[in-house]
Amino acid sequence: MALLPPPEALAEIATAVEAVRAEWAELRWVDPALWHVTVAFLGEVPDEARPELGLRLARAAARYSPETVAFGGAGAFPSASRGRIFWVGLDAGPALTRLAGSVAAGARRAGAAQTDRKRFHPHLTLARSRTRSRHGDDLRPLVGALSAFGGRRWEVASVHLVRSHIGASVRYEQVEAYPLAVRD
Repeated sequence: MALLPPPEALAEIATAVEAVRAEWAELRWVDPALWHVTVAFLGEVPDEARPELGLRLARAAARYSPETVAFGGAGAFPSASRGRIFWVGLDAGPALTRLAGSVAAGARRAGAAQTDRKRFHPHLTLARSRTRSRHGDDLRPLVGALSAFGGRRWEVASVHLVRSHIGASVRYEQVEAYPLAVRD
C-alpha cells in the first residue's frame, strides 16, 4: 500500500537531491519514476485473498479523512552514522500512522500474511547503501545536506494498492486506489 505524491512534490525532491547526488555515487539511487511512500508492505498476496483484501482496504481507507502533508527533512535507517537507506521525511499527523495500522491489519485479516509489522515511519526512500556490511555507510554529511529541505504541502486523498515487479528492471503497477472518504 502506498501514497503516490503529486509530480510537483516529487520534482522539488529531485531538484534538492540533484545538488548532492554526484558526491554520493557509491549509493544506489532510486529511480524517481519509482518514488512512492510505503504505507504498509503486504508481501505476496494469494489470488484467493484479493477480493477480501479489496473490501478490507476500501473499508479501512473510508474511515479516514484526507490529510495535508509535506516532505521535509532527511534521515537514514537504521541511523545516519550507519545508513543503509537514505530518505526524505514526510511531515504528517498521527492520522496517517493510524491509517497505516488499519490498512496493515485489514490486509492481514484478508490473508496477506507477510505484512511488515515495523512501526510506520512516513518517508520516501531516495537511495540505498551498496555496502554489504550490516554497518552501512556514514551518511551524516548527506543527511545534513538535506536536513533543511521542506517541500510544498499536498493532500493525501487516497491510498494505493501497488504490485511490485522485481527483476532486472524494477517497476510498480498501481492495482487499485482507495479514497479516504471521511470529510470534515
